[in-house]
Amino acid sequence: MKKLFVFTAIILSGMVSNAQEIFFPTKEGTVLVYKAFDKKDKVTNMVRNTIKHVSVDGNDMDITYLCESIDPKDELLFKEDITIHKKGDKLYFDMGNFINKSAFQKDGQIPADVQIKGNNMEIPSNPDPGDVLPDANIEMSMNMGYINMKMSAQVTNRKVEAIEDVTVKAGTFKSYKLTSDVTATAMGMKVKTNNIEWYAKGVGIVKTEIYDKGKLQSYTELTEIK
Repeated sequence: MKKLFVFTAIILSGMVSNAQEIFFPTKEGTVLVYKAFDKKDKVTNMVRNTIKHVSVDGNDMDITYLCESIDPKDELLFKEDITIHKKGDKLYFDMGNFINKSAFQKDGQIPADVQIKGNNMEIPSNPDPGDVLPDANIEMSMNMGYINMKMSAQVTNRKVEAIEDVTVKAGTFKSYKLTSDVTATAMGMKVKTNNIEWYAKGVGIVKTEIYDKGKLQSYTELTEIK
């Protein structure tokens, strides 16, 4: 059950805009590689994000990524284009990152008949410790003939907790620590977790950790930037 939900806020990477460093890089061709681990430090998944296109309209910006999910045997699970939006002083990204989309994939692609409802995750360009962030949610469903497959996730109690140094394989980064509660549902089964994300200016997501009743269940780290 828990493997159905791979917390991949890992599409987030860092961005520089108007000489003010925020989250998400803007250089086309930039590649960020993340690895996901279980509680026994075994690699369960890898995600490679490549910036394909950046468009700017005044103070607004769209960054389009090619996101590739790869299994431990180096086989492609699925790929898709995802666009991150900067509007004013806020960033918005697809809540689909809270659901393991490979469960819906067909021939490495997300089928067009997958139904998606919900809102985008919102993050301020310049958060401060103590900030409370808006809730977010998503529901994905697909009729598979014999069954209607459905998954959903609700993210609540989002807070900016602190600014601290975080060390991962890709380096050491001054990061914003964000916490949240996630309730995920699949095929009538429900999982509740407490999540921690670390974001670095000009880099984005550096590390995530997922806890169940205070015990670490899995984590994701940035392993390479090129």
